[in-house]
Amino acid sequence: MSQFDNEKIQEYLKAGAVVLDVRTNEEYAEGHVPGSEHIILQTLPGKVNVVKEYAKPVIAVCRSGARSQQATDFLKQHGVDIINGGPWENVDQYIS
Repeated sequence: MSQFDNEKIQEYLKAGAVVLDVRTNEEYAEGHVPGSEHIILQTLPGKVNVVKEYAKPVIAVCRSGARSQQATDFLKQHGVDIINGGPWENVDQYIS
């Protein structure tokens, strides 16, 4: 059983959510959700305004769900409507 709320992920996607991948460049290059935004977790503090400019709900993803949880916690503190989608493949399965 996934610790990630797949119903909420689908709900966010229907609402036009942006998928934010916070993995490294190497990981992102190996595979990612089509159309996803890519901001490495460590650089996120300097890019909060970039995320806010999406003006859409956000689904954070990474490899296992740990870094996306850190990104979710951080961006929530800055007023971003965001959920943790967990591993990027978890969200990718709903994108066709």
